Amino acid sequence: MQRKPVSSVIPPYILRKIIDNGSGHQQDYARRTLNHVQHLMAHNWQKPTAPKNATGGHVDREIYDAQNTESLPGTLVRKEGQPENNDIAAKEAWDYLGVTYDFFWQAYQRNSLDNQGLTLRGTVHYGKEYQNAFWNGQQMVFGDGDGEIFNRFTIAIDVVAHELAHGVTETEAGLIYFEQAGALNESLSDVFGSLVKQFHLKQTADQADWLIGEGLLAEGINGRGLRSMSEPGTAYNDPMLGKDPQPAHMRDYIQTREDNGGVHLNSGIPNRAFYLAAKALGGYAWELAGRAWYDTVCDKELPQDADFKTFAQFTIRHAETRFNKATAQAIEEAWKETGVLS
Repeated sequence: MQRKPVSSVIPPYILRKIIDNGSGHQQDYARRTLNHVQHLMAHNWQKPTAPKNATGGHVDREIYDAQNTESLPGTLVRKEGQPENNDIAAKEAWDYLGVTYDFFWQAYQRNSLDNQGLTLRGTVHYGKEYQNAFWNGQQMVFGDGDGEIFNRFTIAIDVVAHELAHGVTETEAGLIYFEQAGALNESLSDVFGSLVKQFHLKQTADQADWLIGEGLLAEGINGRGLRSMSEPGTAYNDPMLGKDPQPAHMRDYIQTREDNGGVHLNSGIPNRAFYLAAKALGGYAWELAGRAWYDTVCDKELPQDADFKTFAQFTIRHAETRFNKATAQAIEEAWKETGVLS
């Protein structure tokens, strides 16, 4: 059965570590979040409807406040044309929804997530010390974290963009959220999440940190972020969270029934392939490697159950079609270095 991905930032395996290693209240919040995440991952959501008068190049945003309840969307606190309030989470959500829109419009001439001017909605202050953020097919939802393990979930622009990018993948490729297709789905969100951050900071591939969720881990946690695209498996190593379990090569591919067949784990392999391609090609990563990945997502020939190898072949073909053989060869080499192609 195909599931539309209702993706959350913090994967189940991290929440389980907190349940195993945390103090009483930390375990309690993690357990409640995990139960909610599992419910989300099994849930089918309707696609939102776009406004009929949407024009390209102009973002339409709405920010809501759940006021620490789990009621969505909550109370509307800001829409286009209104001034900001003094809520840092609401401001970050507003700003980063806007940057994500600008990235897709300026880099790929895409008019919002659905390419039809979809209003970008975000709800802040969801739940009580809720240790996650998620895209539910309709909107972004941000928890506040607990300040001990996770900071507020609006803090990292790449996390915001990661979740929104699921809306792009769902609209275009509809990759099934299971095993390799699901890991590609997660990886694409990491790719576009990182590219939005690099676009915002005007960084080249060489200048970027290639971390996902930098700033999200609280001060006492030993880690740089949730994931590393350049060195999967090295983002954190902490008594509470354990060691980052992501593989970087096909020889370390994880067979598991958990996490929808390891979608947040094995995404490390295509993540590293993208990083290697972007580094080899140089310059702004969204221009060459990013464009080949974006063209692949928008290719209606891409199967919904595509595996890594199939996806890799599509990126190579699109790179040659749009650019040249040298670009395609650099991308092919990246997939070979991660063991996806031989």
